[in-house]
Amino acid sequence: MANVIFFSSSFSPSHFHFPSLLPKPPPFLSVVNSEKKNFSNSLNLVDKTLIGALSGVLSFGFLLHSPSSVALDYSAVDFFSLSADSLPSSTLSDSSASCIEDELHEIGSSETVSPPATNEDIVQEAWEIVNDSYLDAGRHRWSPESWKQRQEDITNISIQTRSKAHNIIRRMLASLGDPYTRFLPPAEFSKMARYDMTGIGINLREVPDDNGGMKIKVLGLLLDGPAHLAGIRQGDEVLAVNGVDARGKSAFEVSSLLQGPNETLVTVKVKHGNCGPVESIQVQRQVLARTPVFYRLEQMDAASSVGYIRLKEFNALAKKDLVTAMMRLEAMGASYFILDLRDNLGGLVQAGIEISKLFLNEGSTVIYTVGRDPQYQKTVVADTGPLVTSPVVVLVNKRTASASEIVASSLHDNCRAVLVGERTYGKGLIQSVFELHDGSGVAVTVGKYVTPNHKDINGNGIEPDFKNFPAWSDVAERLLQCSILHQG
Repeated sequence: MANVIFFSSSFSPSHFHFPSLLPKPPPFLSVVNSEKKNFSNSLNLVDKTLIGALSGVLSFGFLLHSPSSVALDYSAVDFFSLSADSLPSSTLSDSSASCIEDELHEIGSSETVSPPATNEDIVQEAWEIVNDSYLDAGRHRWSPESWKQRQEDITNISIQTRSKAHNIIRRMLASLGDPYTRFLPPAEFSKMARYDMTGIGINLREVPDDNGGMKIKVLGLLLDGPAHLAGIRQGDEVLAVNGVDARGKSAFEVSSLLQGPNETLVTVKVKHGNCGPVESIQVQRQVLARTPVFYRLEQMDAASSVGYIRLKEFNALAKKDLVTAMMRLEAMGASYFILDLRDNLGGLVQAGIEISKLFLNEGSTVIYTVGRDPQYQKTVVADTGPLVTSPVVVLVNKRTASASEIVASSLHDNCRAVLVGERTYGKGLIQSVFELHDGSGVAVTVGKYVTPNHKDINGNGIEPDFKNFPAWSDVAERLLQCSILHQG
C-alpha cells in the first residue's frame, strides 16, 4: 500500500506583486482590480509548491496525514538496539515486556529484506492509485473502462529501466488532462516529508493510538534544523508543548503551539519511539514564514470606524496574526471589518478553514469536500463561537483562489459577510500525494470543495454581491436578508 499525504494545490509564491494597502479615506470606494495580467499558469500546483516548500515559503497545506503508513526511521535512537534477553527479567512488567516485544518486532520487520519492486510493479502501482482514488473534476477524460484499457496497453510492455517506468507513468497521468495530477521523482517527493509549518523544522502527523484516539508523531524533519539539532528525531511522539498536553489535538493545532517569535525557545516533550524514553527538549525557533497580515483602523465618521485587514496568503502565521489584528482593531473601536483577499492565491487550506471558523457560529458549515473515496466526503463545521460578530465585507478579485475562496464562500453563505469586487478564480480541487515503492510519488486529484450552499467552486469561482463598495447600510440590509432566507 502506498503512503499518502493529503494537501491542497493552492500556493502563494513570494515573488508575486501585491498592491499596497488602500489609500487614506475614502479608501474603499473602488475595489475592482483593473490589473489585466495573465496568470493562468500561476496555479500550477506542484512545481510551485515544492519550490516554495524548499525555500521556506509555506505554500501548500496538509489537510490530514495518513494514520497508517509512513515508514519511520528509528535507527538514530540508541535504546532500540536493546533486546529483551539483555534485560533482567525482574525489571520487566507485563506491559513493558509487551512494549519491548512490539519494538523488537518493528525493528525486525524493518530489517527484513523485501524483494525490490520491479519497474512493472511501479507502473502498476501508479495505475492502481488513479483507478482507486482519482476524481475527474469536469474534464470527462477518465472512465473505468478507458483506464482499464490503458492498463492493458502497458501490461505486455517490457520496461527495462526505472527511467522508462517513470516516463510511462508521466504519459499515463498526462492523458487525464488534469494539470494537478502528475508524477513526482524521488527527490521531489522527499521534500514533502521535510515540509515545515512549525518554525522549528518538523512536520507532524496524526496516528491512531491503542485507545481509539489520535497521537502526534514527527513525520519528517529538516536535517540540521532547530529540532534536529536539539535532539528530536523522526518517529518521536509529541506529548506536550510548553506544558500544554498534545493529546486530543490535531497536527495543525500542535503545529500552532510550536509557533512563536523568531529565536525564542519552545519546550517540546517527546517520547522517542513507541516506548520511551520521555524527554523535554528546548528548541530555538527559526520562523521562516513572514506575517501575511496587515491592518489599520479607519475612522468612517464621528461615531463609527472600520477595521481593515489585508491577508496576503494562508501560511503558518495567518490565523494567529489575524486573531491579533481582529482583537486589536475591536479594542480600538472597530464596528465593521473589511477582509481584503484580493490577489490572495491561497496557501495552507487548513489555515483557511480555521480562519473561517473565527467568524462563524458554532455548528455552521465551513465547507464540504466531495470525492469518489468516502474518506474525502466530509462536512467541516465550526466547533466554537465567533471571535467577532460585527458586519464583514470581503474584497475579492479574479486572483482570489483556493483557500481564499473557502473563506469567502464560507462567510458569504453563512450570512456573515458580503463579497465585493470580481468573480474569484475558481480553484477548488484537493490533491493527495502517494508514495510509490521506489521513493517516487504521484500527486492525484482526489476531491473538490463545495460551498455551504452546495456550489462547486472549481472552474466556477464565486460571484460577488457588489462590484463596487456599497454603503454600510446596504451591507447590513444584505446580511439581514440572507439571515432571513437562511432561517426560512
